[in-house]
Amino acid sequence: MDKVVTWRRGGYSRQVNLGTWWRLGASLLVTSLVMLGSLALGKVILSPFEVLRILFSSQDPSLTLIVEQLRFPRIVLAALVGAALSVSGLILQSIIRNPLASPDLLGITSGASAAAVLYLSFLSVTLGQQFLPLAAMLGAALATLAIYLLAWKQGASPLRLVLIGVGVSAMLTAATTFILVFSPLTTTLSAYVWLTGSVYGASWPEPLALAGWLLGICPLLVLLARQVMVQQLDDHLAQGIGVRVQWLRAGLLLVSVALAGAAVAWGGAIAFVGLIAPHIAKRLVAPGFAGQAVMAALVGANLVMLADLAGRTLFLPLDLPAGIFVAVLGTPFFLYLLIKQRH
Repeated sequence: MDKVVTWRRGGYSRQVNLGTWWRLGASLLVTSLVMLGSLALGKVILSPFEVLRILFSSQDPSLTLIVEQLRFPRIVLAALVGAALSVSGLILQSIIRNPLASPDLLGITSGASAAAVLYLSFLSVTLGQQFLPLAAMLGAALATLAIYLLAWKQGASPLRLVLIGVGVSAMLTAATTFILVFSPLTTTLSAYVWLTGSVYGASWPEPLALAGWLLGICPLLVLLARQVMVQQLDDHLAQGIGVRVQWLRAGLLLVSVALAGAAVAWGGAIAFVGLIAPHIAKRLVAPGFAGQAVMAALVGANLVMLADLAGRTLFLPLDLPAGIFVAVLGTPFFLYLLIKQRH
């Protein structure tokens, strides 16, 4: 059992799980090594020491271009997308009390995808690509609002949210296919790449914009973080101890949608990250949302970074979307969870 230390100062007290801190530190080190390895590997292979020299001192301009302008923003974007999807999935699994809950299974990703494909097919020519993230986030928000309103019956129960979310997700997936059938051929291919999930061609404005969005969400997440564990109780029990269940559930759902919508807006519809990473995080750290959220963010970041590394190095000169490799891992994991939960 992990050692727990209680820290007190004035009227404030906090228990600190030392095992959780050690594991988080080790995971952060692994994340740094994955990022360094991703910077080193590619069509032009560099050693880790060469990468560090390029990052911290002047070097050959061509190598500086490869590391700092081509690989680094792409890797940072992959890490941010994976972290956001993972924390979003952890929140959904907690408030819905279902281990199979994730943004891509409950309609959030489908709403963003439908709106993004509609924009790419019919509006991008006149308005440009710069409004694509806004369209995706708006689609995610509208889909979630529809799910919440349809699930409302003297409150939105977790079971109704799951059932209606799966139904709305199926409808939106069909709508996305319908839009692609009637869209111009020139935009269909780019829409398919986006639907698979890819950080190809990322430049610094994209990860910086996503980072700014995530920093704006963090205060609300921190404010509601202590209420996540309460959501795992039965609704009547939570109300009995004075918790405003529906308001908190709506607030946490809003945070989850904002995280997933932002990630999908800049990284495409990468599936299964929000399903896999929370389960790994729960196995690595003790119960408690704060520690599990940080661990899930690190696991998700590593997952998408490794998937993107595989996509751009295993089949050179081809550059495959990262979502393909996440799906290769996520599909058997999803089947494993289904079999495990069959009773």
